[in-house]
Amino acid sequence: MKDDIIREIYDTLVDRKENPIDSYTSELMQDSHKKAEDKILEKLGEEATEVILASKNNEDLVHESADLIFFTLLNLAYKGIPIDDVFDELIQRHN
Repeated sequence: MKDDIIREIYDTLVDRKENPIDSYTSELMQDSHKKAEDKILEKLGEEATEVILASKNNEDLVHESADLIFFTLLNLAYKGIPIDDVFDELIQRHN
């Protein structure tokens, strides 16, 4: 199913943290703790701003939203927060 992609991306990011390869996300997560965290948070802020601007200007909202979701998943993987914790929180809010 299409929604499985969230878990697949998350699992890939966890794997790249634990088993680094030559990729942007692996290199980002392998940086010194403070530097990696700052870079990830900077990207999250940048992508959040881009979602707001895309929504306001009615352009590229899907693309920018995908970027924001990706970097949110990256942050969760970096912090060691299981994706199921997010799913459980969403289920709880939905009920």
